[in-house]
Amino acid sequence: MKRFELLANTMADEIRSGSRPVGSRMPSVRQLTTQHGVSQSTVFRAYYQLEEWGLIRARERSGYYVAPGAALKQEAAPRAPLAVESAKVEISDLVFSVLEAARHIDVVPLGSAFPSPQLFPLQRLAKSLGHSSRLISPWSTVVDLPPGNEALRRQISLRYLGMGIAQPMDELVVTNGALEALNLCLMAVTRPGDVVAIESPGFYAALQAIERLDLRAVEIPVDPESGVDLQALQEAFERHPIKACWFMTSFQNPTGAGMPQDRKQALVDLLAEHDVPLIEDDVYGELHHAATHPLPAKAFDTKGLVMHCSSFSKTLAPGYRIGWVAAGRFAQKVQRLKLMTTLSASIPAQAAIADYLQHGGYDKHLRKLRGAFRTQLAAMDAALRRYLPDGTHWTLPSGGYFLWLQLPPQVDAMQLHRLAIESGIGIAPGPIFSARHEFRHHVRLNFGHPWSDGMESAVKTLGSLIGQASS
Repeated sequence: MKRFELLANTMADEIRSGSRPVGSRMPSVRQLTTQHGVSQSTVFRAYYQLEEWGLIRARERSGYYVAPGAALKQEAAPRAPLAVESAKVEISDLVFSVLEAARHIDVVPLGSAFPSPQLFPLQRLAKSLGHSSRLISPWSTVVDLPPGNEALRRQISLRYLGMGIAQPMDELVVTNGALEALNLCLMAVTRPGDVVAIESPGFYAALQAIERLDLRAVEIPVDPESGVDLQALQEAFERHPIKACWFMTSFQNPTGAGMPQDRKQALVDLLAEHDVPLIEDDVYGELHHAATHPLPAKAFDTKGLVMHCSSFSKTLAPGYRIGWVAAGRFAQKVQRLKLMTTLSASIPAQAAIADYLQHGGYDKHLRKLRGAFRTQLAAMDAALRRYLPDGTHWTLPSGGYFLWLQLPPQVDAMQLHRLAIESGIGIAPGPIFSARHEFRHHVRLNFGHPWSDGMESAVKTLGSLIGQASS
């Protein structure tokens, strides 16, 4: 990372944490050159970067000031209570109805689970696909069966090494996206009727997987700033025969919460104490807004209990459906389940992504993508402040591309969803993120699309619809 980028990220962290309050004047160029031992050019480039991210604004003949909406600290949504009993999950009908209503191309995608495809290097990927396809051996149909393409697994292993994690290649299994990896892990460690600890609010696909496998769920509250409530998890272990946990420890969907490193260590220690495996969904880890990649819980695992799942769908190649799991002690069982279900991930897609990782400039693309998300978050936050009524609260995430809004208590999220669809706007209402259909006054919004007049207008319309959606 260049010196101006390091300086920009340091100041960005100070701004987002609230250490530099909104409206406060930033240090002068002279102060920063002296304090950090850098050139004036480096300081100016850092300030231009912060301005591009929407964190500071220049005032003529006065300097730079922290922009409105730049700080992370806002009123957090209240945590959900811990379920006394495990619950049978019946969520799919609700999820499918919401997703079906929002899938049309003319709907403004504030409720989408995906970032804009405009942000991905699709032409460069196509070049890798063409190049690698010409080199594919006919024997690849056999050689690249699970655990998967060796060159791709080597590149994935190198990315773990870049985080300081020595990840053996023979524990990596390539899958059809992260969702298959997560489902295979769940199948590997549970049987029908078993209890699984999930987040509340949590990823609706986890709820659907539990429903499909005839499992029972116990919901663990998620704090919008610190992630899974470890005290509640400890209490759940005391009350329920939990066989597995399915958690998103970095930039959780839907809240955007990221567990601090010490809490991830504590989580892994707690799981080791009870010998319970963790299915770690980490599809957003590469989309951090700060300078460094947050370590996954996998980094603290010494017993092979953490099955770390991720993919390239949210960062590089959404249509290629290539994911993986670092499955620890369960690698062989996951590999066999993969062979028994879908046999293999696409062989050309595996080869294409392996080629891109080796030659395509993945890290450069990620830096550009993260910058786009930071800019779009600032624009979304500013629009929400302009148009949403008092009593609406949210916490700005430090990664990913979701915002979790707590609406005024009289507003029903499902009614707001119906009104929004009628106005050509998609949102994700809170009840689809809970086994018990809770969070009726919450919605998830997506800021993963380039800001436009249409996005601005949609947020303005949403603000006016909130007044009509009272329960």
